Amino acid sequence: MSTVLNKLQVDIVSDVVCPWCIIGYRQLAKALEASAIPHEINWHPFELNPRMPAEGQNLQDHVAEKYGTTKEQSEQSRVQMTEIAAEVGFEFQFTDDMRMHNTFNVHQLLHWAGQQGRKHDLKQALFAAHFTACRNLSDDKVLADVAAEIGLERSEALAVLADQRFSEEVRAAEKFWLDQGVQGVPAIVFNRRHLVTGAQGIESYSRILAQLAEERN
Repeated sequence: MSTVLNKLQVDIVSDVVCPWCIIGYRQLAKALEASAIPHEINWHPFELNPRMPAEGQNLQDHVAEKYGTTKEQSEQSRVQMTEIAAEVGFEFQFTDDMRMHNTFNVHQLLHWAGQQGRKHDLKQALFAAHFTACRNLSDDKVLADVAAEIGLERSEALAVLADQRFSEEVRAAEKFWLDQGVQGVPAIVFNRRHLVTGAQGIESYSRILAQLAEERN
């Protein structure tokens, strides 16, 4: 616990193309709201598909190649995730032409937004852009549009993506969490001590928060 801020420090390692990352965050947010525990959320980069080509890949084809999932299994999973997401107020709109993306540029844009205190806002906008609006996150112009829609400077966003000025910082941040043993996301770390992986559900997060509150007291 930060002795200065006296807030629960919540580090979330995630990728914006990870459906369970937005579900897990929304579940945690509900639990945090109910607990009324003062907290600070910090987002950190993780690439689900660092070797994905720049143009991305059809999502269903990607899932079949990576996990051996059949079309029927994929459709069943989409229905399940859509229902779970709806329970926490987030809308999934899966389509047959939805794509998986290389998100290195996404994380660089998020790093830039973080310098302006807007990383959380951009993160949420990008989740919605991908899963609800099915926008092409492989297109730098689309990324700049999303940044502009939350009030960031579009031309500067394009410049950040063009010159890759934050590439080393993002690679270092990714390496840090990999070195900490994070192999999958979402990975949520409370007070830099307690690691919880996966979308655990509101009740489980509430129990975790209650235990942390006991430790604090």
